[in-house]
Amino acid sequence: LQSFNSYLCSTVHVCHAHKMRGARWATQESSFADMKSMVPKTMGACFNLIERDMLKGPWVMGEGYTVGDAYLYALTLWLDGDGVDIATLPKVKAHRAAMEGRPAVQKVLAEQRA
Repeated sequence: LQSFNSYLCSTVHVCHAHKMRGARWATQESSFADMKSMVPKTMGACFNLIERDMLKGPWVMGEGYTVGDAYLYALTLWLDGDGVDIATLPKVKAHRAAMEGRPAVQKVLAEQRA
């Protein structure tokens, strides 16, 4: 679980951040545009690895729900804006649907919409 969460924070989160926080890594506008253009590819690669090798199903670690599930769910919400089609990731898509079936998640989503 720690390895999975570490991958999310040290790799997936960073790939996403290249879309809008390029100044962390470069100073030239052309660099920012280049980093932003790579986000669909890098995020796609990250989630392909999760799909193929990491997500055991139905939850991250298998049968038991963990904090890793909440973390993965939060990051899957970035996929549309990052240009990654979740339909190409059936296990990730099923995980997101399972998360959205949880009463606590439904409550938070309803509060955000209000």
